[in-house]
Amino acid sequence: MCGIVGYIGKREAFPIVLEGLKRLEYRGYDSAGIALYDGSDIKLTKTKGKVSDLETKANSEISLKGSLAIGHTRWATHGVPNDVNSHPHYSNSGDLVIIHNGIIENYESIKQELIKRGYTFKSDTDTEVLINLIEYVKISEKVKLGKAVQIALNQVIGAYAIAVFDKNKPNEIVVAKLGSPLAIGVGEDEFFIASDASPFLEYTKKAIYLEDEEMAVVRLNKEIKIRKIKNDELAETYIQELQINLEQIVKGGYEHFMLKEIYEQPNAIKDTYRGRLLAKEGIIRMAGIDDHLEKFLNANRVIIVACGTSWHAGLVAEYIFENLARIPVEVEYASEFRYRNPVITNKDVVIAISQSGETADTLAAIKLAKQNGAFVFGVCNVVGSTIARETHAGAYTHAGPEIGVASTKAFTTQITVLTLIALKLAKESGIMSKSDFQYYLQELELIPGKVEKALKSDKHILEVAKKYKDSKNCLYLGRGYNFPVALEGALKLKEISYIHAEGYPAAEMKHGPIALIDEQMPVFVIATKKGHYEKVVSNVQEIKARKGKIIGIVTEGDKDVKSIADHVIEVPETLEALSPLLTTIPLQLLSYHIAVLLNKNVDQPRNLAKSVTVE
Repeated sequence: MCGIVGYIGKREAFPIVLEGLKRLEYRGYDSAGIALYDGSDIKLTKTKGKVSDLETKANSEISLKGSLAIGHTRWATHGVPNDVNSHPHYSNSGDLVIIHNGIIENYESIKQELIKRGYTFKSDTDTEVLINLIEYVKISEKVKLGKAVQIALNQVIGAYAIAVFDKNKPNEIVVAKLGSPLAIGVGEDEFFIASDASPFLEYTKKAIYLEDEEMAVVRLNKEIKIRKIKNDELAETYIQELQINLEQIVKGGYEHFMLKEIYEQPNAIKDTYRGRLLAKEGIIRMAGIDDHLEKFLNANRVIIVACGTSWHAGLVAEYIFENLARIPVEVEYASEFRYRNPVITNKDVVIAISQSGETADTLAAIKLAKQNGAFVFGVCNVVGSTIARETHAGAYTHAGPEIGVASTKAFTTQITVLTLIALKLAKESGIMSKSDFQYYLQELELIPGKVEKALKSDKHILEVAKKYKDSKNCLYLGRGYNFPVALEGALKLKEISYIHAEGYPAAEMKHGPIALIDEQMPVFVIATKKGHYEKVVSNVQEIKARKGKIIGIVTEGDKDVKSIADHVIEVPETLEALSPLLTTIPLQLLSYHIAVLLNKNVDQPRNLAKSVTVE
C-alpha cells in the first residue's frame, strides 16, 4: 500500500516525481502529496483524491522549480483521508519533511512523550509523530539527520519505508526500510527513490533494493553506503541491472491495465514455462526444485501459505499436488497461519505464494515457518522482492508487471509454476509413468494457444455481462479443480464491480446457498466435461428448478448444460488438472465488463491496494 517517489539530481524534480506517482497509482491510495525544495525553502502541496488533483493543485499553489522532491500516494490507516492527513508531513520546526509507507504501532505513546516536550500535531497520523521524533532526536542528541533517523527508528515498533530530508541539507535524502519495499535508482549524478522501479525506468536500469532494517543516506556526488539500523554496521551495496522495460507498464492501446493483463495471459503462461518445460525431451528443469529435490520428496507434507488470489492458486495446487504427486497438502491463509500456533516441523515444506513478493502476512508466515525448521519455497513475480530474498529457494512466475489491482495473469502463471513443480515431483518420485508425464507436458505446452481461443469469446461475454450488470448478488459454483476457480471468479466480481458474490463447491449448494436461489439470482457454474460432469449437471438442474439464472462455463461442444442454461461460454478441452487455466478466463472477462458497464474504476478499485505491506 502507498507509493513513495523521490528525486535528487540535476533535473527538474517535480515532473519526475509526479509521473512516478502516476506509475504507482496501481498500488491503491486515497490522497497524494509532494514536497519540493526550490533552492531556499520546502514547498509542499497535498490533497485528498487522485494524483491528477494533486497536479492541478500544485500548479496553482507552488513554484514547481527545484531539483529535489519527495512525493507520496497514501492509503489511509491512521486518520481519515483528507488534506491534513495526507503525506508529506513537516516536523514542528518546518525544517524536516517525511513520506512514509507502513504503520508505527507504538506511535501513541511516542506522541504523548513528545507533547510533554512541547510538540504539537496537526494530523491524526503516525507519520507526523515519526518525523517529530526524528527532529527531537536530532536536536537533543546534536546529531546529523541520518543518525537521528537511525536512533529514532530503533525506538519505534512497526513497519516502514521512509524518505526524509532537511531543508538545511538539500543535497541528501535519508531512506530506510522495514517490511515495506524501497528501491534506489542510481543514475549519472542523480538518484531516484521509489516503492518499486517503475517510476525511474526511463532514467536508469540500475537499482539498489534495501533489505529490512537497512537505511541509506542518498547524497549527491557520493557513493551510497547502506547501514544496518540496529547496530550501524555497513551492509553490502548491491546494484542490480533491471530487466523490465517501460513498455511493459503502459497500457499499450488497451482501455485498462486489467484488460491488457487478461490478454497477456497466453504469453505470460508461455514465459512462465519457457526454459523449464521441455516437452519433446520429456524434461522439467527448475533449479529451485532440482537443487532441493530431496526436501520435497522426503517431506511429510506441503503447506501452502498465501492471501487473496494467490490463496486460490494454492487451492488449485492442492488438488494438483495430491492427485498427481500424492503429496499431502494444506493450504492456509497467511494472515491466519502465524496466529493459530501451527504445528510445523523440519519435515515440512512451506510454499509461499505472492504476486508482489512483499505481502506482509505472507512474509510473517515465512518467518514463522523458518523459525520452526521448515524448508520454505517462494513463488512470486517480482524479481528481487522480499519474499524472493527471504525464502530458501523459489521460482519466479515471469508474468511481467501486473499493474491492475485485481490479479489476473498472476493467478494463471502461479498455477503454471505450481503445476510444473507437481509434475516434476510426480515423475521423480515414480508416481507418474513416463508416458503420462510426457502427455501432461504436451498438454501444458498447448495451454497458451487454448487461452487465446478462450479470449475470442470476449464479445459474447460482453453481451452476457450486459444482462447481469445490475444484479445485487451472484453465486459461483465449481467442483474439484474448478472449485477454487469459482472462489476466484466471485472475488474478481466483488473486487472491481462491488457486487456481492460468493463461490462454493457445487455439491455444497444444497447445504445452504440453495435457499438464496430465485429468478433474480445469476449462478455461474463451471461445468467442463472432465471431472464430475454428471454431478454438476444435476446441480444445474436443481438451480433451474428454482428459476435461477444459469451461466455455464462449458467445454466446447457441450450439449447437456447448454440445453438447460440461460447462457453458456465455451472453453477448449484440456486435461482436468489444467482446466483452471482456461475456465478462469471467461470469469475474468465477465468481471471486467460488468465493472466497466457500471463505470467503476477497474484498475484501482476502492479500498484495495496492489501490494498489501501492512498486516
